[in-house]
Amino acid sequence: MKKQAVSSVFLILLCIIYIFASVEAQTCRPSGTIRGKNPPPGQCNTENDSDCCKDGKLYTTYICSPPVSSHTKATLTLNSFQAGGDGGGPSECDNQYHSDDDPVVALSTGWFNNKSRCLKYINVYGNGRSVRAKVVDECDSTTGCDSDHDYQPPCPNNIVDASKGVWKALGVPKSDWGGMDIYWSDTN
Repeated sequence: MKKQAVSSVFLILLCIIYIFASVEAQTCRPSGTIRGKNPPPGQCNTENDSDCCKDGKLYTTYICSPPVSSHTKATLTLNSFQAGGDGGGPSECDNQYHSDDDPVVALSTGWFNNKSRCLKYINVYGNGRSVRAKVVDECDSTTGCDSDHDYQPPCPNNIVDASKGVWKALGVPKSDWGGMDIYWSDTN
């Protein structure tokens, strides 16, 4: 009887550890911070209301994003993928610039997943509509406030950074472009 009680307690503890580990694996906690510094004059492109780093401000970094599902919640932001736009350099997936009229996106670091979604399509759902968009870049959640990132802060971990083409396809009035709750999924 005593052995059975010990075995039952051990089994319960094992189940609790498994449940805790499963829940822990599904969360995405900050990985650190970086201290901002003011960009050199004229070096931060504020097109599309992009933020510039502030001297001394701490910015949270992430190496992960929330778990992906068939209906992953995200924040849609506006980005230019054209040369000279606020997206900075050419896209990471193909080292090319892309027309802002094309439905293209950059995903937060965890969702970008070491380029595994490069040049693949995702479905973006918002404003009662959906659009198929090509993943061409990473919205870097691990670093920022430097020339490589146009002196902009790191991205939050839940961003789908979209071209004007995506916003237009979703039928969002131009006055509302900037930040909007959406859902996205991988395409089949």
